[in-house]
Amino acid sequence: MMNNKQSTERCAVVTGANKGIGFETVRQLGASGVTVVLTARNEKRGTEARSLLHGLGLSNVLYHQLDVQDLQSIQALANFIQTQFGKLDILVNNAGASGVIVDEDGLRALNIDPQSWLSGKATNLVQGVMKTTNDSAKECIDTNYYGVKNVTRALLPLLERSPSGARIVNVSSLRGELWRIPNKQIRKELGDLQSLSEEKIDGFVEKFLHDLRNHELEVNGWSKMLPAYSVSKAMLNAYTRVLAKTYPKMCINCVHPGYVNTDINWHTGTMTLEEGAQGSVMLALLPEGSPSGCYFDRTQVAEF
Repeated sequence: MMNNKQSTERCAVVTGANKGIGFETVRQLGASGVTVVLTARNEKRGTEARSLLHGLGLSNVLYHQLDVQDLQSIQALANFIQTQFGKLDILVNNAGASGVIVDEDGLRALNIDPQSWLSGKATNLVQGVMKTTNDSAKECIDTNYYGVKNVTRALLPLLERSPSGARIVNVSSLRGELWRIPNKQIRKELGDLQSLSEEKIDGFVEKFLHDLRNHELEVNGWSKMLPAYSVSKAMLNAYTRVLAKTYPKMCINCVHPGYVNTDINWHTGTMTLEEGAQGSVMLALLPEGSPSGCYFDRTQVAEF
């Protein structure tokens, strides 16, 4: 009985899912009949989120602890999925960190309109209320880039066992769009899919951290607006393309959820969580033969 159930039931993992877009992604996937493992770093918040979803009638949501920066925690999740399902159909890499320390009252006082945020016009305005430290940048890159890579790597053997071809969704941001990187050479190399490799992407990440430590971000052409976050998402997008090329049987894409009202942007966003999860859910449930190695702006394919 169990084996039969294993083969027909689709199961998903969503990281950073105790609140915000991650929580809503779990809710929508659960409502569509997928068994979802909601993961969160904090056990109490994770189990509370699961209880909330059970209260909505979604008994197909499980909780498992996951800290994407901790290899042992990642391995424990992989072991759990292996024991519970023997395979994995959907992975939504949603956990994220902003990479800055923010004076939230100061930020609110600036009262920046959404258009200025989206266009990048707010960049100079916010410099006084946002600080990128070596530690905040490292946490951001370790979560948004290396965290995604390590979780994906640990779960790939299980994803390869998905009978319908697995779906990997990497939650990105318009901050990672190539045109926003001032350095032309970096833009060119990240945009060249033929020569792109994980080693090359890792090299850019290390170069960024080196330039940050030496106060050389601007002179070397890195983004001034949320520098670590922007870099982590640009590299995540590049990694998504490399991964899609390596695993042609899967649908592997990245998505900008939209400018959603969440903690990560200090609630400056204008869209609802329901709207924000639409892209992730659509990509998680793509039918066979769908695009892979693409960047989506919500539900539409966009330019890297």
